[in-house]
Amino acid sequence: MEREQLFQLPVLRSRYRDLTKAERRIADYIVENEKQIMGQTIADIAEKTRSSEITVSRFCKKLGFNGLQSLKIALAGDLGMAEELGFEDVLQNDSYEAAAGKLFHNINEGLQDTMKLLDFNAVERAIELLLRARSLAVYGLGNSAIVCRDIEMRFMRLGMLVHAYDDAHMQVASAALLSEKDVVVVVSHTGTTLELLQSVAIAKGNKVPVIAITSYVNSPLARQADLVLHGMGRELSVCSEAAASRFVHLAIADVLYMGLSWKNRELHMKRIDRLHQALGEKRK
Repeated sequence: MEREQLFQLPVLRSRYRDLTKAERRIADYIVENEKQIMGQTIADIAEKTRSSEITVSRFCKKLGFNGLQSLKIALAGDLGMAEELGFEDVLQNDSYEAAAGKLFHNINEGLQDTMKLLDFNAVERAIELLLRARSLAVYGLGNSAIVCRDIEMRFMRLGMLVHAYDDAHMQVASAALLSEKDVVVVVSHTGTTLELLQSVAIAKGNKVPVIAITSYVNSPLARQADLVLHGMGRELSVCSEAAASRFVHLAIADVLYMGLSWKNRELHMKRIDRLHQALGEKRK
């Protein structure tokens, strides 16, 4: 399991990869001494982590807190929830029932974490962008391509001109032909895939608004995007390719779908009725 998955505090888990070596020492110290730091000062933590008080203070602010005290308050809240609910990894000797219980529980925890991480002002702005878009292109590779296909299927129901691309060459071709009247949504767990970043750069060169759905708020993708919708699942070591984050990213896409359907509910319901009627003719 990746180290950041051990952190109870969602914002720390999602930003761990972007920390400096000194800041990672502080983060590692926190995860190993979560309860003890509640009674420690900045000077105490600096001494224990072989860093300076300025570095500890900068670390807190980098995570979005005013200082050590506000970080402690957030951590205390998450520790209380963790003791009640707990993060559990699947063990090889678990029964299928036990393994499924842990998996479903951790997916739920990832969704609850995402409620704390997601910028709902960015959600609202993303919905406004999508409402005005002439067309929508959705890019994702590997595991994220599943989310992209779901977005394509769901948003098509709204009457949007939308296409999902899971091939790097087709993404580049698509990005080259788009304009500022269109929108690109990019789904990536790490936000570091070079092929995706190349497509995003081409789209940005054409002044196309880019919305990123990703697990890491300071990733290269997040830095290039106009809007970042940030959510992170609690991954299990037995699962590959960020399985829990896939559910989180699907949920973020569903929030966008819900918001778009609310904006023109009457038209949306008419389109859904037409869709059901057309699909009904294919059933016995």
